[in-house]
Amino acid sequence: MSQHAETAPPAGNTSTVVTAPPAVGVPALPPVDALIVVDVQSAFVTGEGAVPAAARLVDRTTDLLARARRDGALVVHLQNDGPPGAEDEPHTPGWELHHAVESGPREFVIRKPQDDGFAETRLGGVLTGAGVRAVAVCGVMSEMCVQATARTALARGYRVVVPHDAHATQDVPAAPGISEAVPAATVSRVAAYALGSDAEVTVRASEVTFTAPARD
Repeated sequence: MSQHAETAPPAGNTSTVVTAPPAVGVPALPPVDALIVVDVQSAFVTGEGAVPAAARLVDRTTDLLARARRDGALVVHLQNDGPPGAEDEPHTPGWELHHAVESGPREFVIRKPQDDGFAETRLGGVLTGAGVRAVAVCGVMSEMCVQATARTALARGYRVVVPHDAHATQDVPAAPGISEAVPAATVSRVAAYALGSDAEVTVRASEVTFTAPARD
């Protein structure tokens, strides 16, 4: 994932929501006031290049988006600009956001040149300007852009929730003499776990609740 830029809300697709039921006996989490949807672009969730958990990912992110909008949270769609020839090269079909963007003061599209959604973008300013204190991070790829963005959010003092069923990645192929193939689900779990105890990574998307930012 790589390359350049800033904002522009392209059209996307919608999906049927199949939300997991809330976990029984699990205390309610404090709400978050922002949702960051990382690189849910056509190349990664449709066609032959889709992540193995694409259907689940789209269902969960669709549900998160609907509830974040309903409850007045800030919504940020990160859109990766890949290099020439990449499946997410800007202005190619694979680069387009999968989810439709709702225009308004609480929803942004921020294009990014690196894995970290804060690097060389206005994401930090958008969150600070809205008075955001807690973020839910979802999308692809777990061990790259999702982890990098969540890690910087933690470093900047945000409370960070990374629901385990709302981020995904590809299988890691076998490397002869080094390791066998690693299933995508394992890669995602390890990527989230590596964020450390300050991130909430074992919750489900259905357990995430939203509220409007304090300065709204």
